[in-house]
Amino acid sequence: MAPADAVLWVHVAVIAFNLFGLVAVPIGALRGWRFVRIAWWRIAHVALLAAVAAQALLGRACILTVWQAALSGAARNPPPLIANFVDRLIYWRLPIWVFALLYGLVFAYAVALLWLVPPGGAASGATAAGR
Repeated sequence: MAPADAVLWVHVAVIAFNLFGLVAVPIGALRGWRFVRIAWWRIAHVALLAAVAAQALLGRACILTVWQAALSGAARNPPPLIANFVDRLIYWRLPIWVFALLYGLVFAYAVALLWLVPPGGAASGATAAGR
């Protein structure tokens, strides 16, 4: 596997982890899934989202995007079909302010989830009804 492909798949894994957390935490709170209250997992989730949001708010591309572009040499070597598909799936051609707004809202949602579904087993009023 080429280094650029490895970075691409790490990027896909980070995206999947972040999306999974955004969906699993509220559903898990309602269904009583204990793992959604594991503190280190929740902190890692919010920290990754904070890093993504901060980069976008500073007008910078994600560091994984920068590394992949530097390693790919796309102008010299066209990417394989699957890598090309994944690229189109995760890299949208939009202005940076759109990403800053989107990532800022997603980060705010994740922080709200920390309050609504606190790690460590404490139940707030919003999650107690779902048990």
